[in-house]
Amino acid sequence: MATSELACTYACLILHDDGIAITGDKIATLVKAANITVESYWPGLFAKLLEKRSVEDLITNVGSGGGGAVSVSAPAAAAASGGAAAAEVKEEKKEEPQEASDDDMGFSLFD
Repeated sequence: MATSELACTYACLILHDDGIAITGDKIATLVKAANITVESYWPGLFAKLLEKRSVEDLITNVGSGGGGAVSVSAPAAAAASGGAAAAEVKEEKKEEPQEASDDDMGFSLFD
């Protein structure tokens, strides 16, 4: 991601966090205050995007590809079956064998 895109992204997050309406002018003002030079079209693009989508939706959907539906539906199915599926899943803890340390061999890094 280019510096211009990152600067506009951070400016949008700052404005959202402070509860200020996100506009191209406000994004440009924050970027300019950070002494970062961006192309003039970036703040407007980000402002237009955030008119149609909320920042919270974009944050919560980061990285949710095709596997997101599976992870969402699995807890819903468990809740619908009255928790019977949760009883079937047992957490098994395996004891891992301890590896021999340098102390057992009689030398260490700082001897």
